[in-house]
Amino acid sequence: MTTTNQHYYCVILAGGKGRRLWPESRVARPKQFVDFLGTGRTQLQQTYDRFAAFLDSNNIYVCTTEEYLSLVKEQLPQLPVEHILAEPIARNTAPSVAWANKRISMHDADASIIVTPSDQLIQGDDAFRHNVLDGLHFVSTHDDLLTMGIRPTRPEPGYGYIQMGDPTDAEGVYRVQSFTEKPSREFATMFIESGEFYWNTGLFLSNVKCLSRNFVRLFPEVLRKLDRAKPDYTLEDELTFVKNHYPAYPNVSMDLGVLERSDNVCVMRCDFGWADLGMWHSVYDAMSHGVDENIVIDSEVMLEDCKNNIIKLPKGRLGVISGLDGFIVAEQGNVLLICPKEDSSSRVKKFASEVVMRFGEDYV
Repeated sequence: MTTTNQHYYCVILAGGKGRRLWPESRVARPKQFVDFLGTGRTQLQQTYDRFAAFLDSNNIYVCTTEEYLSLVKEQLPQLPVEHILAEPIARNTAPSVAWANKRISMHDADASIIVTPSDQLIQGDDAFRHNVLDGLHFVSTHDDLLTMGIRPTRPEPGYGYIQMGDPTDAEGVYRVQSFTEKPSREFATMFIESGEFYWNTGLFLSNVKCLSRNFVRLFPEVLRKLDRAKPDYTLEDELTFVKNHYPAYPNVSMDLGVLERSDNVCVMRCDFGWADLGMWHSVYDAMSHGVDENIVIDSEVMLEDCKNNIIKLPKGRLGVISGLDGFIVAEQGNVLLICPKEDSSSRVKKFASEVVMRFGEDYV
């Protein structure tokens, strides 16, 4: 099924290393290229499927790095090569979105885009479709950047929070009062109690003209030099220019580099179920809990006197675990991780960095 509006586009961000989900997510095959939940489709493929269900599949683009270009082609063979933007060097999300926005706008000056991470759990397909289409309609008729917010269900310190301000002329859409990235648990609790804060899903929308103006105002001049040097450039010209000039971009995210520095940002209150599948404890919180609040993901285990754990083992491995409470047990390749589940985001990322220094890159 496709939407009747041919000017709606989707940009999937799939270039991250996924260190917070180590060791399941490895440098050679990060989380977005892994069938983490055992569904038969990787996270990247599920994200593509989700948007292709109601947007024109010819309007879907993927941003990645040259390191993962072959994985994107392998997992999405239906995607035209010109719809894959492979960074020559990783520069975080803002430069990749700037490049995607530039390519789409050259093809369709009236385009409106939604930018999505490739590692999210979305529940409630109908609600998601309605929220996305409502959001795309809003940005197609307003020169605002739009984020998608979800009402928090717990004081999660690993997520970003958006404070709602004044309402706009669109139902359920508000001016953004403030952004807070990964607050302490104490502040996250205060945010929830206030009723003014929503989780920042990392999904954001804009029409290409509005986004271009924000990049011109806030971002280094890189791709704009190509316009002046060669106004009628070809795709080959663009790729050559990017390879030579892309490293001039700063390593900065869309949130820090653009959204938090712009004064025309709104947030939409959304109704779909959402979780970030980028860290172990958020995966635990998002999934249906089994016996004694344990989460066993596509693994063979025998548990005794265990509770509040999340367990992910490779195929062909049997885990026999006794007396464990509130832990992550994850094995992949040559690494077995056992650590407390609480606030695991920073802990796991730290472990992965220390392992590189002590044992080398073969273990990450």
